[in-house]
Amino acid sequence: MKRILTVDDSASVRQMVSFTSRKADYEVVEAVDGKDGLAKVSSGKFDLIVTDLNMPHVDGIQMITAVRKLPGYSFIPILMLTPESQAEKKDAGRKAGATGWIVKPFNADQLIAVVQKLVKEGLRC
Repeated sequence: MKRILTVDDSASVRQMVSFTSRKADYEVVEAVDGKDGLAKVSSGKFDLIVTDLNMPHVDGIQMITAVRKLPGYSFIPILMLTPESQAEKKDAGRKAGATGWIVKPFNADQLIAVVQKLVKEGLRC
C-alpha cells in the first residue's frame, strides 16, 4: 500500500485529505505542522507528501527544502495544498522542490487524480 504524509495545521483539511486518500486505498499519516511533518518523514518512508504552505513553526517551503535534503527524498513527489495562488508563491514552492500545487478549497476527485498521477510517476531513491 502506498503511503502519504499530509501536513497541515488545519485539522479539518488533514481529515479531508486523509478520508479522501484512504477511500482510494492509500495509507495516510497526518502531521500538524512542518516541524511535525519533518519528524514523521525522518521516521518512515512515504510515496507522496501533501503539505500546506502557511503553518506555524516550520512552513511548507521550509519543510520541502529540508525534506529534499534527506536521503531517499530527492524524487518523492511533494504536493502543495494551499489557499495561496500567487505566481511568486508557486515559484518559491517549485524552487524548494514542490512537484505540484492545488489551491484550497479542493475537489476530492481532483485531489485523488493528482495524487494517483504523482504516486505513479514518483521515483524512490
